[in-house]
Amino acid sequence: MAKRTKKSNEPKTTAERLGSVIKSCRQIMRKDKGLSGDLDRLPLLTWVMFLKFLDDLEQIEESRAKMRGSKYRPTIESPYRWRDWAAQENGVTGPELIAFINQEEATRPDGTKGPGLFAYLSGLHNGPTSRKRVIASVFSRLTNRIQSGYILRDVINQVTSIHFDAQDELFTLGHLYESMLREMRDAAGDSGEFYTPRPVVRFMVEALNPRLGETILDPACGTGGFLVETFNHLGKQVKTVEDRRVLQEQSIYGGEAKPLPYLLCQMNLLLHGLEAPQIDPENSLRFPLNEIGDRDRVDVILTNPPFGGEEERGILNNFPEDKQTTETALLFLQLIMRKLKRSPKPGRAAVVVPNGTLSNPGVPDRLRLELVSHFNLHTIVRLPNGVFSPYTPIPTNILFFDRSASTESIWFYELPLPDGRKNYTKTKPLQFEEFSVCLKWWVKRKETAHAWKVKIADLLKSGNGNALSCNLDIRNPKADEPLEHLPPDQLADRILNREHEVISIMEEIKELLEGLGR
Repeated sequence: MAKRTKKSNEPKTTAERLGSVIKSCRQIMRKDKGLSGDLDRLPLLTWVMFLKFLDDLEQIEESRAKMRGSKYRPTIESPYRWRDWAAQENGVTGPELIAFINQEEATRPDGTKGPGLFAYLSGLHNGPTSRKRVIASVFSRLTNRIQSGYILRDVINQVTSIHFDAQDELFTLGHLYESMLREMRDAAGDSGEFYTPRPVVRFMVEALNPRLGETILDPACGTGGFLVETFNHLGKQVKTVEDRRVLQEQSIYGGEAKPLPYLLCQMNLLLHGLEAPQIDPENSLRFPLNEIGDRDRVDVILTNPPFGGEEERGILNNFPEDKQTTETALLFLQLIMRKLKRSPKPGRAAVVVPNGTLSNPGVPDRLRLELVSHFNLHTIVRLPNGVFSPYTPIPTNILFFDRSASTESIWFYELPLPDGRKNYTKTKPLQFEEFSVCLKWWVKRKETAHAWKVKIADLLKSGNGNALSCNLDIRNPKADEPLEHLPPDQLADRILNREHEVISIMEEIKELLEGLGR
């Protein structure tokens, strides 16, 4: 009888091998007392991969410079390069490694005294290149939480086996990294943060169709989902060396004030091929609206601004007095409207907003009137319940508008749930394929069971003192009447939605009363 060959346990494909490396890293990190969960472990793995990636990239660029006969100036100098302190399996470890990383002044791996790793990297902002500024902005906002230098050495040794100079590994790692981001989002959702599902992002990019040569902005970019999708979309349009330069240097812009999403966004964009991401690490709302001029405006804005949050009084003062609000989403909507280019080439935007933005009185109503009066709000896509499950039950919509003219009519498209489904869940989320009918309709529009058109004149109504009001929460006229006897989960969702609306209205009343009391 033939001897049976023992099946190897070693991963065979690039995806399997890289997946095994990342899994090993995460198992190793669980042993450290300073890392309490994925919200601690993922940033650590990210900055370690970040430095390995940069070193691989710089070695490629250095080799190309030698072939050209030119001198190469590295972004990170010795002995702070990955190859100097991390690449050797038996390199610096234990307390010495932690001291080298954390301390302002430390003994470096080559035995000399100088700034510690994080201190050195944080000081690169004085450098002339955009890459140095990216590195400085990342590491100036980081804290190394791992306590054991031995555990960190084990993680570093695992990451050393990843070759960021190999295209198949880079492509595969990009997908693996996205899966880690989804896990991080799951963890963050428990603390009130949630991110846009990939199918929604892809649909918005496909519908808005950014073109190479346009400037694209996400002022609340989180981990960079919209920017990565846009970068990939524009990459298909690159034909020449100049096209590639425009894509790399003049196309993609973002803003993210929170340190963790900022770090993750940088790494996400780097892994997908953007060599020096231009992400503002400060609050995009920090500038007075009236100071935003033509040089600050962009062609395209794609974003899902945070909603349900609150901003400090100093931020609110950047907005007109009659449009100041505690609802962060409404502040971002005002910023987006201000940041779009005007004629001769009007800018355009796709923005996710909560349902209350379409119907609530006060500031939301005043913003709606401004939007339809000075912008062409041509389409509202109404998303089904549960798209953002399990993080929030709040119904959401996508506003598509541009600065070409005032609004004459609005197309509404109600994305239906798949047959037999009452809601989306974490385990059964929205799929991109469900947007296929909508994307076909986008090109040749006509009224259907899920699409209808409303003249703006029919939406404007006179209120108290003959002031105009504009309600955009328009129900599908061809939809069946909903049953009142709802399942418990849907009934709970409805109650929560109404509670959110009541809170928003009460906040507006409170602000009004405070204003009268001044």
